[in-house]
Amino acid sequence: MKKLSLIFLFFMPLISWSACDDIYNQNLTTLQGENFNLCEHKDKPIIFVNTASKCGFTSQFEGLEKLYSVNKDKLLVVGFPSNDFNQELKTDKEIQDFCKLTYAVEFPMMSKSSVIGKKANPVYKILHERTGEAPMWNFYKFVVAPDAKKINVFPSTVSPESSEFLNTLKPYLNN
Repeated sequence: MKKLSLIFLFFMPLISWSACDDIYNQNLTTLQGENFNLCEHKDKPIIFVNTASKCGFTSQFEGLEKLYSVNKDKLLVVGFPSNDFNQELKTDKEIQDFCKLTYAVEFPMMSKSSVIGKKANPVYKILHERTGEAPMWNFYKFVVAPDAKKINVFPSTVSPESSEFLNTLKPYLNN
């Protein structure tokens, strides 16, 4: 019985850890320098969006924040600030202050990273592998269904408040 208990204690963490899909099982850091665990949110749809503070689409922060604040128990929005298109501020602190003061962003914002090419962060590498698409500009939105069963991609020109975008989320928000 003692051996069985030891085996159970050893393998149980591995079983629960492996139940989290690779897209969620990443070491992420927020703009505030805190660790962020996507595995805790795998049962919700997650909107991954690459952001930039000085972009023509920056006003989409408003729609994303509204969607998040109204539905935060049912979905997650995760922002990935990036300077891949030369429109992001220099430091995480500047980005954090801009997002908070200009758009009152409360959804999780990760530390600035690349979202395209060989230097893309691990989440965006996996998104590219699974969809064949990478952001062509800032505010590309990847909607990952619960447990990563499906991924829908929306270009910058599709607003988070558009019917096209909201219709993808509707099945998850009406519960």
